[in-house]
Amino acid sequence: MTESPTPETRIALTDDRSFALMRRLFREAAMPYLGYMAAAVVCMALVAGTTAASAWLLDPVVNKVFVERDRAMLWMIGGAVMGVFAVKSLASYLQDVLLSHVGQNIIADTQARLFARVIDQEVALFQDRASGSLVSHFTYDINAMRIAVSSAFIGIGRDFLSVVFLVGVTFYQDWLLACVSLLAAPISVLPIQRLSKRMRRVARQTQEEMGGLNTSLSQTFQGIRVIKAFGLEAFERARIKGLVASLRDLAIRATRIEAAAQPIIDVFGGAAITAVIVYGGARVIDGATTPGAFFSFIAAVLMAYQPLRSLSKMNVSIQTGLAAAARVFALIDRTPALVEAPEPLAMPRASGAVEFEAVRFSYNGIDFALNGVSFTAPAGGITALVGPSGAGKSTVFGLIPRFYDPEEGRVLVNGMDVKLASFSTLRDAIAIVSQEVVLFDDTVAANIRCGRLDATDEDIREAARAAAALDFIEAMPQGFETRVGEHGLRLSGGQRQRIAIARAILKDAPILLLDEATSALDTESERLIQGALAELMKGRTTIVIAHRLSTIRDADVIHVFDKGRVIETGTHHALLDKSGLYARLHALQFADAPEPQG
Repeated sequence: MTESPTPETRIALTDDRSFALMRRLFREAAMPYLGYMAAAVVCMALVAGTTAASAWLLDPVVNKVFVERDRAMLWMIGGAVMGVFAVKSLASYLQDVLLSHVGQNIIADTQARLFARVIDQEVALFQDRASGSLVSHFTYDINAMRIAVSSAFIGIGRDFLSVVFLVGVTFYQDWLLACVSLLAAPISVLPIQRLSKRMRRVARQTQEEMGGLNTSLSQTFQGIRVIKAFGLEAFERARIKGLVASLRDLAIRATRIEAAAQPIIDVFGGAAITAVIVYGGARVIDGATTPGAFFSFIAAVLMAYQPLRSLSKMNVSIQTGLAAAARVFALIDRTPALVEAPEPLAMPRASGAVEFEAVRFSYNGIDFALNGVSFTAPAGGITALVGPSGAGKSTVFGLIPRFYDPEEGRVLVNGMDVKLASFSTLRDAIAIVSQEVVLFDDTVAANIRCGRLDATDEDIREAARAAAALDFIEAMPQGFETRVGEHGLRLSGGQRQRIAIARAILKDAPILLLDEATSALDTESERLIQGALAELMKGRTTIVIAHRLSTIRDADVIHVFDKGRVIETGTHHALLDKSGLYARLHALQFADAPEPQG
């Protein structure tokens, strides 16, 4: 895997790596919008050309107005100056809007592309990296990339062309022919204030939308097991694409408002300079002032210091953007640790057996969570996994839907090695009800529909009924359209668990992985959930991680785990007769209660 640079990475603009990154930025991010960029270049040339033309127009001003005292040319030249500034203002506005379109599409395209790559990564990536770190790639880094492209494009285009044209004019003409006009400043305050208010509204909306995007991304990464188990990758891609498109549109609106400020200043500035030429020229013709005074008044306007200042600042933006690009591209280029076979097979959607054959697995490459585990979960039966915390039971659940791959041995589902099966068909055959219920900040119906995206409202209702969840859902203010809050925090633990069970019932997968989650619930909630689970397990190959041994007395087979190994196997009564670990765990739980009969 390519290591991504840290945020402090400094990239010199003269090294080969920076040039390669810049080329890739333009090739992959900006080139799809070549037409917009070409139009922006035309606008840049107009801005640079009209800037130089405003300097050149001083020549006829001096010759025709001040020297020849031609009053007929006075208004013609004034009108030409006004026309030049009008063209410049329009070109500047169009240039900013066009570049905003390119820049915001770069953000939207790269965010969607990065998300499509990240969601296809293995579960281990989301355990190794904090969700906030991943989210920062979609916000800070990609925005810095856009700024880098814009800075380079504007710097090389508008600012550099402006400097070239202006320097050419100053060498052709007397460089002292420059003008400074501040007459428009007080007049332009009111429209600028109005634009500022509009900008604040758009900025507030953008912040709200950005918060929604960050929340959705965080929930997606935290709920990656559910998304992969239920095959929701495509659904999540489409949802996130819609959110980033909304943010793109808001950002373009903001740029339109921001871009309008400069043309307003330019128009009022052009009007002020026109007034200076008409009024000051008339005074010169009338002998009321001298050409030297007039020249000294307008001398500073056509100086080229502003584009030069912009060029000098370009380095910082490009450096930041290139470092961000290195991080983003490293993630885009990352090959998932878990990939499908070159020609993946379709996993049969049947209630077949699940088998582990001498499986060894380690999360850190040192300590084995599973160390030579072999067991069979019979087809259509109930298999229980018991043992102390850290014995390896949850790791089994991570290997069956292939969230991880064993380092040694094989995992077989329906007689097929899971490494040979396609992700979609393997996970379509498996439903998971986890102890840690993952719900999204959406409606009750939407959370249940994750089990099968094409389910009808009636299908969802029947799944809720089977999960003993229909009564409490219908008692909510908005029924199935009630939002559950982030991570389902608006619901009780029992309600969250029953919605998760309804989701699994709706999926109707033939293989069920059940991490029992009733130990922290009250008696009534546990009774309802146990009834819902009994309905869910009918006719399915079920593997249960058991915390309360009383819930697995009727399991077809019980495998006892300890320190990453299966040390006992049998039925409830057979294991009690062995007087081993299972019997000791049972005695601890039921020390003061008689053994149930039957």
